[in-house]
Amino acid sequence: MPLQSAPSLPAFIPGKTDALIVVDVQNDFLPDGALPVPKGHTIVPVINRLAHLPFGLIVTSQDWHPSDHVSFKTTHQNGLWPPHCVANTHGADFPQDLHLPERTLHLFKGAQSDQDSYSAFGAQTQSGQLLDAVLKQHGITRVFVCGLALEYCVQATALDAQKAGYTTVLLTDATQGLESDLTPTLMACQAKGILLYSGLQLHTPYLTR
Repeated sequence: MPLQSAPSLPAFIPGKTDALIVVDVQNDFLPDGALPVPKGHTIVPVINRLAHLPFGLIVTSQDWHPSDHVSFKTTHQNGLWPPHCVANTHGADFPQDLHLPERTLHLFKGAQSDQDSYSAFGAQTQSGQLLDAVLKQHGITRVFVCGLALEYCVQATALDAQKAGYTTVLLTDATQGLESDLTPTLMACQAKGILLYSGLQLHTPYLTR
């Protein structure tokens, strides 16, 4: 199945039943970080513009790992990654040029030493509420997913959103991945019924009308 390009879809304005999910846009995943996503910094201006649209809800997920997290290859035999996004460190913080509104809700994942979670649907608020519960509480029926990195946490979040019954849109120009060719991952998402869309196309009619 050929990949359908995002610009082939009509532009529209988000509303109160739409949520923007910003996945793991953290310092350690940017080019100078411990686990860098190439060109990860290029999505930040797009997300800044999207965050000022009238979404009913804006949420972020952050890896928030203890120093001995199970995913770290320095501390666990089966760990896959170098230490990254250790809780309360610079690497786990948002970059200074990411500007989100005060109403944004922040969720944290991978906060237990023996538990890992790629998907933002495994993330919790500080009070322990999972993302699905937060979305339902706010009457959300459609989610727009963006962030880092496409092949892992972004894709996992989009797939879980689709499985949970939300209309799921992956914002292609507000997402970056580790591979030089993102087409296979985008095609895999599309094959599962996830819509591909351009964040710039999404917001342009609103900002210029």
